[in-house]
Amino acid sequence: MYETIALVGATGAVGRIVLEQLAQRQFPHKRLKLLASERSVGTEIRFNGKSLTVELLDPNAFRNVGLVIASTPDEVSKEFAPWAVDAGAVVVDESGYYRMEPDVPLVIPEVNPHAVDSHSGIIASPNCSTTQMVVALAPLHRAARVRRVVVSTYQATSGAGVSGNEELNDSTRKALAGDVHPPKTFQHPIGFNLIPQIGSDKHEGYTSEEMKMVYETRKIMEDEEIQVCPTCVRVPVAIGHSESILVETERPLSVDEATRLFEQAEGVTVVDDLTTHAYPMPRDCDGKDDVFVGRIRKDISSPNGIAFWCVSDNLRKGAATNAVQIAELLVQRATAVGGKS
Repeated sequence: MYETIALVGATGAVGRIVLEQLAQRQFPHKRLKLLASERSVGTEIRFNGKSLTVELLDPNAFRNVGLVIASTPDEVSKEFAPWAVDAGAVVVDESGYYRMEPDVPLVIPEVNPHAVDSHSGIIASPNCSTTQMVVALAPLHRAARVRRVVVSTYQATSGAGVSGNEELNDSTRKALAGDVHPPKTFQHPIGFNLIPQIGSDKHEGYTSEEMKMVYETRKIMEDEEIQVCPTCVRVPVAIGHSESILVETERPLSVDEATRLFEQAEGVTVVDDLTTHAYPMPRDCDGKDDVFVGRIRKDISSPNGIAFWCVSDNLRKGAATNAVQIAELLVQRATAVGGKS
């Protein structure tokens, strides 16, 4: 057990869910410190029936802290993570800054739990769109080795933070009133619209969000030969990323076998009955921790292809829940070897 743990970014949307998860899952600890920037210092937040005061994020904040869970922008993680590691803490980082560093494991507990053993003080949690896809791909990969993935994502505005959902609300109201809403967070008005760009121009016409899915998938699944062709789209949905996924495997999988693999996989729930209109939808997955899979069918253009639909709450499994699960994994593995965290 870590006697003292710290949450960096406690006042943000994901930070609030991390707090919920720590309480609901009864994460073992004796003291919790909430850390944030100067503008949030002094904010009172309720946790487990007590009121905690947000403290300043600075190098002195990590004295006697054993574990840090952080949900911050990349530039903030870049600055504070070395402070925490130097103080002797392990950092579970949700930002993108350290994900592709060779000495930083990129972990989804249902997929590559062994990777946490190789950390040097920092463990990264993947991008939200990557996380749900890889949770679904992993059982197929273990059974038949994934060779190629074509994925189109339909990503909620909350993926851009609180400002994303505020812009969704404002843009929708303006559109209903027949007014123009100049965008601030997104490239175009999001109300009643789809925007096929998330992130900046990164590589041969692919965006930074799309390339994250390419590189992170290979790192987590420990297979540099997996080919990923992604298209990431922002949609007017507040919470819940959806993905249309086509997988080509080394050996053919039947629909029945693929369905059975999904049903047996940790963290996956199958909702799949076209005749009764049962399939995962963002509004039904909001507030849930699993990755939901449906519309499972053979690829009629390829003998080794399986197509399916995948939905997950991007603020939970895509961010907060995965980070807390990594922290739990650290405790479990330390306990299993008789160590002391």
